[in-house]
Amino acid sequence: MRRTARPHWVRFADSGAMVRNIRRRRIIDTVRDLRAPFGGAAPHDIGVADAPRLDQPPTHSWIPNPYVTAFELIIFTLFALFFAVFVLWRRARLALGPSAILLLWLLAAGWLAAPLLNAVQARAPDSSPIRFGSRTVIVLLGSGTEYDARGRLIPKKDASARIAKAASVYAECKTAVPHGECRVLVSGGNPQRHEASEADTYAPYLLRSKIARADLVLENASRNTYENAKFVAHMLRDRHYDSLILVTSAYQMPRALLDFDRFGLPVQPVVSNAREVRCGALPRLSNLVNANIALHELIGIAQFHVYRALGWF
Repeated sequence: MRRTARPHWVRFADSGAMVRNIRRRRIIDTVRDLRAPFGGAAPHDIGVADAPRLDQPPTHSWIPNPYVTAFELIIFTLFALFFAVFVLWRRARLALGPSAILLLWLLAAGWLAAPLLNAVQARAPDSSPIRFGSRTVIVLLGSGTEYDARGRLIPKKDASARIAKAASVYAECKTAVPHGECRVLVSGGNPQRHEASEADTYAPYLLRSKIARADLVLENASRNTYENAKFVAHMLRDRHYDSLILVTSAYQMPRALLDFDRFGLPVQPVVSNAREVRCGALPRLSNLVNANIALHELIGIAQFHVYRALGWF
């Protein structure tokens, strides 16, 4: 019987899956779950040379397995609703069309994105000076991963700032309490469904930043900020520590503090970086990204309070 040739798109999909499986096996061979403090995974098999340099200019190519959450579609959904009303409600077209264009321009030009982002970041407290104890735990929250032009999985820009800040706080801790314990707990799973979790991807960069292997602990199962707090609380349960420090970006800090407080974790907030909006006459994609992030956080904060009122959290 004559075999029917498979369509070219099937062969392409099979080859893509094969490449992803090879990458996944490499990560599994590199990162192993070994016994570690707090019940986490210690990256004893991760080499410093495994990480691309953070000072290389980020060049991005097509990202396999794109993962989009509902929150990342906030602005798209908003204008999709505008379009649906525009099509279905004829009487409102004269007012709705210009209103949608004006709203899009205000967001993209920064005039509306700036107050939205400021509403989130202005709430972010920052502990200064930091109080270190004889047993200090520095919690670093994940901020996603992406592929560079060479197909390597690297931390996103905000994640790089968090890594650098966590390494700086770790160095301060070692200086302040030379005979104490200073550990860095990286919390970040794989919500984007890439070949490795955020924690596993960040680990080589932290090791390159002179964080001792024995002081690095990974939590690589959480998918959002609420699970960051939940799983960190589980790992720290029945463990003695004198100082708990939380490192994340300014826009995420208010919501992260709500979640960590929900699980009884009194943290010292340390802001790694803040995002900026550039206002002007010309629209910018970065302003739309910042507006989307701000709406994500504001909706997340409102969701937290609603869920607490309903007894779901």
